[in-house]
Amino acid sequence: MSALRDALQELPDAVFADLLESDDAYLIVLDLPGVTPDTAELRVEKGRLVIEARRDKELPREFRYVREDRSLFLDAELPLPPDAAGAGADGEMDRGVLTIRLPKRESAPERTIPIAGSDGADA
Repeated sequence: MSALRDALQELPDAVFADLLESDDAYLIVLDLPGVTPDTAELRVEKGRLVIEARRDKELPREFRYVREDRSLFLDAELPLPPDAAGAGADGEMDRGVLTIRLPKRESAPERTIPIAGSDGADA
């Protein structure tokens, strides 16, 4: 999970992010003002969470930019924690706050593993 935490710290200064963990999932919360479900895309590729977001900004006709610090785009690739399952992940957008839930994989059930001897007999 430290790789994910480090990657969140590398996001642009204009993007605030929280990372939460429970016994069965991770929750990533990103502040993306001006972004809507129609202007955002989430996907899992090669063990990474890919976030592409675009904010629409209306510029009044009689104004021009003197300075622009609010980026129009966010393209980020975040490494998935080793125990996170990309399948079953979901996202929700509410007033510019994107919440991504990444379920954890179920760990293998505890069991005794038989050990075969060189003669093929179980120990």
